Amino acid sequence: MRIKICGITIPEQGVAIARMGATALGFICVPTSPRYVTSAQINAVVKDLSVKVDRIGVFANATVEEICQTVAEAGLNGVQLHGDETEEFCQELRQRLGSVETIKALRVRSQEGLKQVEIYTPWVDTLLLDAYHPQMLGGTGTTLDWSSLQQFHPSCPWLLAGGLTPDNVLDALNQLQPSGIDLSSGVERSPGDKDLDKVAKLFEKLGIGNR
Repeated sequence: MRIKICGITIPEQGVAIARMGATALGFICVPTSPRYVTSAQINAVVKDLSVKVDRIGVFANATVEEICQTVAEAGLNGVQLHGDETEEFCQELRQRLGSVETIKALRVRSQEGLKQVEIYTPWVDTLLLDAYHPQMLGGTGTTLDWSSLQQFHPSCPWLLAGGLTPDNVLDALNQLQPSGIDLSSGVERSPGDKDLDKVAKLFEKLGIGNR
């Protein structure tokens, strides 16, 4: 199972989290976010990684050119789209990025919102389901209604996000079978400052040891 810890801002924390067992680190490339990092800051984390881990840039309503530039500058091997990107945008971006993974995040407000899935699956590699918030794109600490997702079986891999913590992650996984999970605020002291004790507790709950 993939385990993505998102909103990495501090190099030492990113390195430690990768060693603990994360399979992906997420970097917020949205300037209005309190977890925003530049390409140079991403590089500061990536250069010290001693284990293989995916490096995912999170964007919201950026242009194809902006995304491609950041991917090149920061050495990303994955892009997560967390805004109002259309299926046409996803198709164009995927063509431009080649082997770089494309993840489309869907902020689910109701069962009706899941109908978007079929629109995007032909043009992305992975889906991510997050909780809807009227002002925030992510990192809200709000959980999804997991019971409403028990019949959710898209034709591509998907990640569960939205309010996951070390204390509730097993409850979620007992109800659902996502391809992976994505945590941000659930393992933080404050936005962008990860609590390594909470991260360690997460991996302990999942039965994953240091790499």
